[in-house]
Amino acid sequence: MTISVRSVTVDDAEAIAAIYAHHVLRGTATYEIVPPTVAETTVKIETITDRSWPFLVACEGAEVVGYAYATQFRDRPAYAFACENSIYVAHDRRGSGIGKRLLTALLDAAETHGFRQMVAVIGGGEPASVALHGSCAFEHVGRLEGMGWKAGRWLDTVYMQIALGGGTASAPTADRPA
Repeated sequence: MTISVRSVTVDDAEAIAAIYAHHVLRGTATYEIVPPTVAETTVKIETITDRSWPFLVACEGAEVVGYAYATQFRDRPAYAFACENSIYVAHDRRGSGIGKRLLTALLDAAETHGFRQMVAVIGGGEPASVALHGSCAFEHVGRLEGMGWKAGRWLDTVYMQIALGGGTASAPTADRPA
C-alpha cells in the first residue's frame, strides 16, 4: 500500500464526510451524533483553507483514506498561535500507519503556518488516539471526566499538547500568515 499525503480540495468532501460519518455513528472519538452532510463538509473545508490553516488528506492512489486538519484552538486573538488538531482514518484502514503519516505531516504544516502549540482534544480518551499522539511526542496535559454521553456511557476527554517551532521560547513573528 502506497500512501501519499496532500492538501485537501473541495472535491474530497464526499470521501471525508463518509470517513467521518463512520466515526460519528460507530465511535466515541467525536461527540457528534449526526454526521455532517457533504455540503456541510465542503463548508468546513472552505472555512479552514480560507484561513490558510493546514488541512491534509491521505490517499491510496486516488482514494482518500484519512484526513487531518488544524484550526485555531479558540477564536480569541490571543490564541492565534495555538491550534487544535483533528485526525480521522477510514475505519478499514486503521492500524496501518496512516494516522501517523497524517499527524507527522500536520505537525510540519502547522509549524510552517506559524502555530507554536498544538493541542489534541481526544474524545472518549480513545486509546489508539492517545497512543498515536504519544508516539509523536505529545504530552498528556489533562483529562476531563464525564464530558460526553454517547454509546450509553459517560466519556472522558483527554488533552495532549506539543510545542511547535520555538514553542514559548520567543515571541511570535509579526509576519506569520493570518
